Amino acid sequence: MEMDTFLYFVRQPVFLSLLGLLIAYALSVRIFPALIQLSIQKNLLEDFEERKVHTSKVSNLGGVGIYITFVVLLMTFYTFSEITPDSFRQRPGWIASLTIIFFLGLKDDLIGLSPSKKFIGQITAVFLVVMGVGLRIESLAGIFGVYELPYFASVLFTFFVFLLLINAFNLIDGIDGLAGSIALVGSLIFGVFFLSMGAINLALGGFIISGSILGFLRFNLSSNKKIFMGDSGSMLLGFLMGGFSIHFLNLALELPNVYPNAPVIVLAILSFPLLDTLRVFVLRAIKRKSPFMPDNNHLHHILLRLGLSHKQATAILLLQSLLVFTLAFLTQDLPIYYQLPIVLIVGVIIYLVPILSFKHLHAQFSNWYMNLFESETR
Repeated sequence: MEMDTFLYFVRQPVFLSLLGLLIAYALSVRIFPALIQLSIQKNLLEDFEERKVHTSKVSNLGGVGIYITFVVLLMTFYTFSEITPDSFRQRPGWIASLTIIFFLGLKDDLIGLSPSKKFIGQITAVFLVVMGVGLRIESLAGIFGVYELPYFASVLFTFFVFLLLINAFNLIDGIDGLAGSIALVGSLIFGVFFLSMGAINLALGGFIISGSILGFLRFNLSSNKKIFMGDSGSMLLGFLMGGFSIHFLNLALELPNVYPNAPVIVLAILSFPLLDTLRVFVLRAIKRKSPFMPDNNHLHHILLRLGLSHKQATAILLLQSLLVFTLAFLTQDLPIYYQLPIVLIVGVIIYLVPILSFKHLHAQFSNWYMNLFESETR
């Protein structure tokens, strides 16, 4: 009887999810030091470039640790816990897609990869999920008056969402902790949502990747044993955020009274990478530059130029992201045609007004300092 009670307890979704997070963290903090040492021995270190904010060589194999931890633990938990049969049927397609995305990024990190080849590889990975697994966005839940999507439009829109998020997370991975922190919060939120919806397989994925990211951040934010996630990590996280988002949207259709305005919730969770990517692409288009041409016009670059440290800039952007999500969560009972513009308008204000204020304060301080310096030299 006691053994039956114990087995019943350990198979509970909340326990399994938290256990997955803890084991993922414990495993990842063992893997990352080994990757750092390997990078030093084999000289697999990222070289300094003018637009980048680090001047010393650092290992960029963090994505390797995130991938290994996530895939190994996910397969282990799926094997030894009570998971629905659909998870096993879909698992090969998901693992294959994740692996393609991971190795695309890894090749780019190690020897470089042209944007066209990278894009073709991303399309291939998304194709396996959309056409092989059958995952696609089925409805917009009333946004712009659109509900159920025709099949062809659904497939195209799903491809667009996946590719957008893969590249959005790749673009925001510019300072210590930023992409990892945004993905960590997103994974935890989706994990909690999936638990509330009874989707234990998805909840496990959310909590396991959260543990992997926590382990990565411990070293990414370190001053001595530092490691970057590289394209292999940022693209992998963007791909997973796309998968979590679409699964959440589809599950919300079955539970309309639980999360009635799911698309707005998803937009809020991913508000920072989406807004920053849109903003940068528009600026590049105005300057008649390729949208994929790297520059230093991201919001995190602006905060750094205003004198903030990496950790301060990351903390501010993460707090802003949480505020936008909180706004969307608290207003989810409003009709979606009211909630969406409120979240979009207030969200833009939350992200941009503080930066404009920082610019003003920085300019005022600079003028004061220059006047003080001139008065002392007279």
